[in-house]
Amino acid sequence: MGDPPITNDLAATLENGDVALGVLDNTYSPTLVEFFGELDLDFVWIDLEHGGPDPWDATPMEDLLRAADRTDLELLVRLPDTDPTLVRKALDLGARNVFLPRVETAAEVREAVKSARFRYDGSPGDRGLASPRARRWGLADDYIATEDRETMIGVTIETEASVENLDEILAVPDLGFVFIGPLDLSVSLGCPGEIDHPDVQEAVETIRSNAVDAGVPVGGLGFGMDDVNEKATNGYQMLNLGSTTGALQQAVTGWFDAYEGERPTSE
Repeated sequence: MGDPPITNDLAATLENGDVALGVLDNTYSPTLVEFFGELDLDFVWIDLEHGGPDPWDATPMEDLLRAADRTDLELLVRLPDTDPTLVRKALDLGARNVFLPRVETAAEVREAVKSARFRYDGSPGDRGLASPRARRWGLADDYIATEDRETMIGVTIETEASVENLDEILAVPDLGFVFIGPLDLSVSLGCPGEIDHPDVQEAVETIRSNAVDAGVPVGGLGFGMDDVNEKATNGYQMLNLGSTTGALQQAVTGWFDAYEGERPTSE
């Protein structure tokens, strides 16, 4: 008999070589997370680096996770730090897909990934064994093997140092994916906001091509659907289509543009 099937749908999609589509919910709303699941998105990105609830506060994260569970949606949780204790906290709450910001060395990536495993690279891992929500408070069957199989830890490659150390980072055992961050890369490379700058584009392509060659799934931002479609045919397996506020802005401005009456103007 082979291994049991992966029930983490995002991890299974990447393992099968398919493309996962999601959105950034920058309102941190359980209602909208649940709604996005009803719309059949593959994941919702919850970014705790640039906003959102305190990552140490369990209640808001549990509400978001319950909303995702309700519609068989996977949360993609970006932590504000690579602290292994923070990784373990997120996993114990029930997150299964975590990615780390601003990593720079393979050593810190390995430490974080090891903190998510009970067994790691032929040796003991650093995951704490308790009975949290992820274990259904002690009721889950086969918890250790399931968590090691289902948990996915990725990294954001978004600094000059991380590009310089890319091959070593890609070689870290059980690295789930790399997510390319062109915006912070532009800052690190001295051209903030200029994501079309040749230096940024060269770094992005280096990350993409090296990750594909290493067999590590690549995630990234979609800047419009033409860009999404191009990236989906160019090796990207996890693509963010936009944000909640961006979608609302597009909808509301579209309504205003289609409105045939006059609207008051502000002075």
